[in-house]
Amino acid sequence: MMNRLSLEHILKEHQTRDPNSITSLALTHKALFDVSCLGDFKNLERLDLSFNNISSLEGLKSCVNLKWLSVVQNKLQSLKGIEGLSNLTVFNAGKNKLKSMDGVQSLVGLRALILNDNEIVSMCKLDQMKDLNTLVLSRNPICGIGESLLKVKSITKLSLSNCQVQMVGSSLKFCIELKELRLAHNDIKTLPDELAYNKKLQNLDLGNNLITRWSDLKVLGSLVGLKNLNLQGNPIAENDKLTKKVRKLLPNLHVFNAKPISKNSKNEKGDIVDEEKQGELSNEKNSKHHVTSLNKDGHLNDSRDIDMEKELKRKRKKTKDKLLMEEVQMNDNNKRAEKKQKKRSKEDQSELDVIDNTETSFQELFSSNSAENPRIYGESNAVEGAHQNMNLVGALVTSSAKKKKKKNHGTTSTLQLSQEVEVGMGGSSTWGDE
Repeated sequence: MMNRLSLEHILKEHQTRDPNSITSLALTHKALFDVSCLGDFKNLERLDLSFNNISSLEGLKSCVNLKWLSVVQNKLQSLKGIEGLSNLTVFNAGKNKLKSMDGVQSLVGLRALILNDNEIVSMCKLDQMKDLNTLVLSRNPICGIGESLLKVKSITKLSLSNCQVQMVGSSLKFCIELKELRLAHNDIKTLPDELAYNKKLQNLDLGNNLITRWSDLKVLGSLVGLKNLNLQGNPIAENDKLTKKVRKLLPNLHVFNAKPISKNSKNEKGDIVDEEKQGELSNEKNSKHHVTSLNKDGHLNDSRDIDMEKELKRKRKKTKDKLLMEEVQMNDNNKRAEKKQKKRSKEDQSELDVIDNTETSFQELFSSNSAENPRIYGESNAVEGAHQNMNLVGALVTSSAKKKKKKNHGTTSTLQLSQEVEVGMGGSSTWGDE
């Protein structure tokens, strides 16, 4: 059954006779197909029409004060009707049937544009969007970036996962503020030298592409700020020496292929080695040398002395292990407290502040608290639960090593981007904040 929205019904629900007194409406999951009456609400600033049967946005032409609009999971085939909504800062039209991006070019004030899970085949130029911070185009049959982002210097988060991208080229050369780039599940064979201009890049997901040679990744050496890197699902990932090469090339990397990188140091030859293993080898060597010396000097001529020394070492180790456990527990408690504090702080921020904060990850950007009152823009509580249940390591994870391009549809929630565990990516992936 499909429903038509009426002015009288909305006014009655809000106990008012004046449509101009209403600035925010949440009309999700109502099987709406006609929203033309919303043109009477001249002062609307926030409008959520997610999970309905809407096929046209022309009824919103008069809502010129809109700043935040979501039409996730409807039946839109075009964006005709939004051209005049120049005050929009957040626009989410994910999970529709859009064939193109036509209409968004005039939304010059946009800071977040989300068009994942559509049928868009090419990206339009976004030159006029001087404040665009976040762009999500995952799961669209897009083959290339082209010149669409040549003048978008402000963008910090870009997702083109599970598309059909074959080349990155010089398309991101001028995106000098870019910090998070998701290109998983595409047909990329090499990274361009121009990626070296993205000095601020911290999170890079290239999982499940077609990268085979180390020489195709040489530009990674220029990305000194990179913290999270994923290459799982590429032919090169089968190389046993890959981890060692990556660690040597990127000394500041925190997480590689979903695994936290342990502390390391360089040996005399300049090779990066694991400090823990190095310490064990050193202790073993010293121990043997020490016992030999003692035997020559004749100090350990009684087996009881040896037993006592062993017992003393065992007790010392036990005490040390206990102290380490207490320290780890204390650190964990401190981290949990810090996370809670950060969460409270972020909840106090306005939505636009969260978008403008370049430290905000995709995962945080698209989390929501409820269907009727989304705090930001995107992922469902079910997805957040999945994050916890999967016990991820606080990094990006791409569990599927097979190249699949599927569209998943499932649970509903306000402004949900995907039922998968990640946001803006193909495959079960997520980023951490480390």
